[in-house]
Amino acid sequence: MSFEPLISDFYGFEDKLSDREKETITALRAFVDAEVRPLLTDHWARAEFFPRSVVDGLAALGVFGMLWEETRRFDNSAVFRGWVALELARADASLATLVGMQNGLVMGSIGVAGSSEQRSKWLPRFASGELLGAFGLTEPLSGSDSAQGLRTTAARDGDGWVLNGAKRWIGNGTVSDVTVIWAKSAEDGQVKGFLVPTSAPGYTARKIENKQSLRIVQNADITLEDVRVPESHRLQNANSFRETAAVLRLTRADVAWAAVGNSIGAYEAAVAYAGERIQFGKAIGGHQLIQDLLARSLGNITASIALVTRVSEMLDEGTQRDEHASLAKAFTTSRMRETVAWCRELFGGNGILLDYDVARYFADAEAIYSYEGTREMNSLIVGRSITGTNAFA
Repeated sequence: MSFEPLISDFYGFEDKLSDREKETITALRAFVDAEVRPLLTDHWARAEFFPRSVVDGLAALGVFGMLWEETRRFDNSAVFRGWVALELARADASLATLVGMQNGLVMGSIGVAGSSEQRSKWLPRFASGELLGAFGLTEPLSGSDSAQGLRTTAARDGDGWVLNGAKRWIGNGTVSDVTVIWAKSAEDGQVKGFLVPTSAPGYTARKIENKQSLRIVQNADITLEDVRVPESHRLQNANSFRETAAVLRLTRADVAWAAVGNSIGAYEAAVAYAGERIQFGKAIGGHQLIQDLLARSLGNITASIALVTRVSEMLDEGTQRDEHASLAKAFTTSRMRETVAWCRELFGGNGILLDYDVARYFADAEAIYSYEGTREMNSLIVGRSITGTNAFA
């Protein structure tokens, strides 16, 4: 298979990838086109999770574990990993969320806060798809204020720990084998991380119903009632919220890439429709106002690709800071919201039908806009860097 650049990559940023990285992107694109896209409308409409064959196929391509020495197939760049997130979201935001959860938040927690023994034991099992994971940070009463507002507790009991509390909006929460639970220690008041098997007595997960965004992802309410885990399941290097924040910092730029991918998916659907839909005797792509919508959408996409490319390069260089990732997330998700709205507008009434795909991108944009830090919270992180003043409530 030869590498084909995207029509939406107007300035050719994808050319920065190595030949090996391009080969992997091409194989991923072929897999998604053949095995995932045919499922999307039906699974989104029924709010049903992907079949296991999708998880296995992604694992076979090496999509899980791209960052870690223990599991990566070849040395790769943060820009490449961003393009993987973009490609997945270009097809479907739920697909990108599945991989972002497994590859970034779950394996990232182990990679950042696990001991060398834990990394060697757990990372290959997640990379192979043997285990599916979830990331339990957000709570019913704690979202943006997780650094201070965690109510889930972990109490030392002999050679293990007892966890009590609740988590909400946990992606993959009803299908995971292991969930990373962040809880406040009753001993020292510090946040610690635990690898909790979902089969543990006292652990329950209930699917959140009636979502109108990311409908294929199974978000869950999780309840922990005297859930016991051994000390060996405590992430040994997670001793405060600093480690939790380091995981989020590692993955926030990938969410920005996914926002660009969601924009591109809507844009590509709009370009195709503009060439097919006939009104007033010609394809609507020949009308000035339609071309204006497409040009503005492409401008948003191009600016966003430039921004996420640079912020990922900074990650490889070791110069990326919280405010860099936060600006990328806030900017790209805001531009995504504009872009998917313009693309949906181009479809007229057909834009609210799942048959035309753009409705799915339009709805899914709302979740990407909100998770892993709202625009407002990320703006405050950037604002603190600009002014030197903390404006958090």
